[in-house]
Amino acid sequence: MKLTEKLALAALYRLDPETGHGLAIRALQAGLVPRAGTISTPRLRTRLAGLDLPNPLGLAAGFDKNATAVAPLLASGFGFIEVGAATPLPQPGNPKPRLFRLRADQAVINRFGFNNDGAGIIAKRLMKRPAHGIVGLNLGANKTSTDRAGDFASVLKTCGEFVDFVTVNVSSPNTEKLRDLQGKDALSALLAGVMDARETLSKPLPVFLKIAPDLSENDLQDIADVARAQKLDAIIATNTTLSRDGLQSPDRDQAGGLSGAPLFEKSTRVLGQLAVLLNGEIPLIGVGGIGSAEQAYAKIRAGASALQLYSALIYKGMSLVSDINTGLDTLLAQDGFDTISQAVGIDKEHYT
Repeated sequence: MKLTEKLALAALYRLDPETGHGLAIRALQAGLVPRAGTISTPRLRTRLAGLDLPNPLGLAAGFDKNATAVAPLLASGFGFIEVGAATPLPQPGNPKPRLFRLRADQAVINRFGFNNDGAGIIAKRLMKRPAHGIVGLNLGANKTSTDRAGDFASVLKTCGEFVDFVTVNVSSPNTEKLRDLQGKDALSALLAGVMDARETLSKPLPVFLKIAPDLSENDLQDIADVARAQKLDAIIATNTTLSRDGLQSPDRDQAGGLSGAPLFEKSTRVLGQLAVLLNGEIPLIGVGGIGSAEQAYAKIRAGASALQLYSALIYKGMSLVSDINTGLDTLLAQDGFDTISQAVGIDKEHYT
């Protein structure tokens, strides 16, 4: 990490977390954050759900909720980015404070509750996105909706023409009863509606599903069955956890979803278990606790064809993107892999 980046992060830590995050977005918009440009090598290039990625490392949803910094984020070294979550109607989310840094644990707790500007405004911003780069949108449901399953299809119809993939997010813990939609019957019906909505678009659009880490083996089997039946294009494993095991920071008992370093083991275990259940039929995207090239590589070996991160950027800065990609390329070369796809899932049986 460069000295200027260390100083900038130190300054942000003096602000409350949500204000600091807003300032980071404005710094990106203003061009004050160094941009690595496209990072790629023959080993790092990969294909996911029909999308050609220059490298496998993506930005997880939640960082740029309202698609206000798409261009600078695409220039920051990511292989792809995901914005949102977007809901049909604008909503303020949960009361503040709702974002907490757990610095001793290299973790974050949030209870935002899908605060966003609404699908209509987000769609207008996405219309102006750069033509290059892979951009996805996380689909959400309004807190007061009487048809949450319908909300996902609604956002897809509004924004789908302007993105390269969409993610059905039924795994946020911060909207009451949202995770109930991960049940087999409810999830099947929800995804059927989303797939029907996809047919109204003028182009094919990959549909991903983001799942929680707090699932039983039976839950994972049900999700694998539904994913096959609905012909999902990928599964993102995982979202934040409700667990608080082993935390040391003062804010450890705050309500909300925990992300960052403590999530790594739990999310990687779920990833590996899904990799065994799906046996390569549906690609997986590994997210949760990635803060180094070694951890990124572990996710790939557990079954991830691509990766996402977010929380580690709070502690290690945007240079982490370049560091992970460079280190990952080196690790692949050391183990004799010519492409990242050759390493995907070679350790998955360790998680059964």
